[in-house]
Amino acid sequence: MIVTEVFKLSVNTIKSNKLRAILTLAGIVIGVFSIIAIMTLLNALQAGIESGLSQLGSNTFQIQKFPAMNFGDPKMRAKFRNRPDITYEQGLRLIEKATLYKYISLEDYQSSKTFKYGKETTNPSYMIVGANLDFPGCNDYTIKDGRYFTENDISSSTDNTVIGTDVVEKLFARENPVGKKIILDKNEFTIIGVFESKGESFGQSRDNFAAIPITKMQEIYGKTNRSINIAVQAPSKTLYDETQENIISAMRIVRKLQPGEDNDFEIYSNESLIGEVNKFTQYFKYGAGFISFIALLAAGIGIMNIMLVSVTERTKEIGIRKAIGAKNVNILSQFLTEAIILSEIGGIIGIILGVLTGNLVGLYLNTKVVIPYDWVIIGLVVCSVVGIVFGVYPAYKAAKLNPIDALRYE
Repeated sequence: MIVTEVFKLSVNTIKSNKLRAILTLAGIVIGVFSIIAIMTLLNALQAGIESGLSQLGSNTFQIQKFPAMNFGDPKMRAKFRNRPDITYEQGLRLIEKATLYKYISLEDYQSSKTFKYGKETTNPSYMIVGANLDFPGCNDYTIKDGRYFTENDISSSTDNTVIGTDVVEKLFARENPVGKKIILDKNEFTIIGVFESKGESFGQSRDNFAAIPITKMQEIYGKTNRSINIAVQAPSKTLYDETQENIISAMRIVRKLQPGEDNDFEIYSNESLIGEVNKFTQYFKYGAGFISFIALLAAGIGIMNIMLVSVTERTKEIGIRKAIGAKNVNILSQFLTEAIILSEIGGIIGIILGVLTGNLVGLYLNTKVVIPYDWVIIGLVVCSVVGIVFGVYPAYKAAKLNPIDALRYE
């Protein structure tokens, strides 16, 4: 019997028992759906997080008091809190002592602030960034209109600001903001420039902020009980590791750490953060894989049960086919094909529903649409394996039926 005939016969048999086929498919669909939906969502979230982390410029790493991601025990969190703050003065000394870098950006942040211009007011979700001259270079920002700070703006703590495009759209929809006065958290500043838009990442805008000289930032909000961030860009990719080693050595001197003492500051980059995110999401993938394995195992047992029932119901049909010349391999291939087709149909339905559901949830969280091609292939392969493993015994049992006994069966 040629392959096409076996396939057509198997499909017709499945069509003639629609309810039984649907019930059998349900288990496969649920198993595949669960893993594909979770993997699609995790991949979408992961892509969004990686895009957000990529806001640092190329060959750039950061220094800060706390780890960028900390899922440790409370004792570790207490240890990080007890570290000395990284001060602006320490940042200046780092710039003096480091010998290998392209940019060093000293950054001080205040979040959840309100901006005002005339009668227009933003919601309290905007950010003020205290920055030095190297902020645009380290963070991959460019100026769209006006200018950025000069050395005089930093040294003289001028009341100048450079704003993001979200601020322009909210407060200056009908006029050029450069040269206008704006209230940033109850303090008046003159707008001297506008940054190019960087869009959204993981549902968060990168344009809803205003930069002011870091010296002015510390005049307004003080220097105590606050720690600044330091971003460093290496001269090139080949000098990245050497730059990081040079900065760590200089930072240890600035922080007065003795030989053998652990660093009391954290170094992280886009790559290290992405690695941490991947490590964190890996546990969810393991959990989803285990749950889906249980579901597919139960579905496989259901397929075996249905196929055994089918063999019993079609005993006389098998006897007739054998009597007119069908060989054991023909019977075996037919029942095995039916099991595989059932598994693959369930797998395809589960994959489609899983990808749609995962991306719908991802879109709700403002992540990009993704298709986990690797898991789609894995899902189809697993469905084939389930069909083969759990269809072999019923198919073998059907193939071994004695044609005389089968013809007598009622």
